[in-house]
Amino acid sequence: MPRFSALCRALVLPFAALTALASAPAAQAAPSGPKPPPGFVALADVDPTIVQEMRYFTPHNFTGHRVDGYERPRCLLTRPAAEALRRAQRVLLRQGLSLKVYDCYRPQRAVNDFVAWAKDLGDERMKAEFYPRVAKSRLFEDGYIAAKSGHSRGSTMDLTIVRLPAWPTRPYVPGEPLVPCFAPRWQRFPDNSLDMGTGFDCFDTLAHTLDPRIQGQQRANRLRLKSVMEGAGFGNLPEEWWHYTLRGEPYPDTYFDFPVR
Repeated sequence: MPRFSALCRALVLPFAALTALASAPAAQAAPSGPKPPPGFVALADVDPTIVQEMRYFTPHNFTGHRVDGYERPRCLLTRPAAEALRRAQRVLLRQGLSLKVYDCYRPQRAVNDFVAWAKDLGDERMKAEFYPRVAKSRLFEDGYIAAKSGHSRGSTMDLTIVRLPAWPTRPYVPGEPLVPCFAPRWQRFPDNSLDMGTGFDCFDTLAHTLDPRIQGQQRANRLRLKSVMEGAGFGNLPEEWWHYTLRGEPYPDTYFDFPVR
């Protein structure tokens, strides 16, 4: 245990540096406000060793722009969700691995931004990477975009596993050539994640957690993430290998809309 504690302390400063680059249940919606309500925390305050690469704060996402409501590249969660992530992280640290979050709490205004983008059929600037085999006109029907998201309840996150030490992923340059998210790892946009068979936010059936076409080490990596997260109290969305929600989440019927700042 002393060696494990020393490892955690050694990781705090490097991963805190990387993080610099969610009360009573309400019916369906909660008022917008400048600050999170009681019960939400910054993940970095609970476990600074978890890597954060907040994609919707950047243009490297399926919309091609910074998403409304993300004013800082910061992971916010309900305290129970953050503490459960810390338990999962302890398991991975012993294996020389770490969690990396892509998205955590998501304001309703961000979901509204997704919906507006999906209705604009002329904006396909990121299609070649994120949804090359899906017509944009089918994103609602196929379930890739919806008017509500579990992320807005504060106990859902998108995440992966990285090997330590983990160097930051290089920045995306708007306008650079795009490669399909299901291409071989060496071809698609670089990510310090273990190879999960597709990139994050890949709108394709290959992103289904247990898709039978994903085999070998890619399948083993998905199952490692699934095992660690389920052991810490989370459930996976079968259509997205990266998507997990805390079981018994504290706000199961409340969709918050305070910005991430």
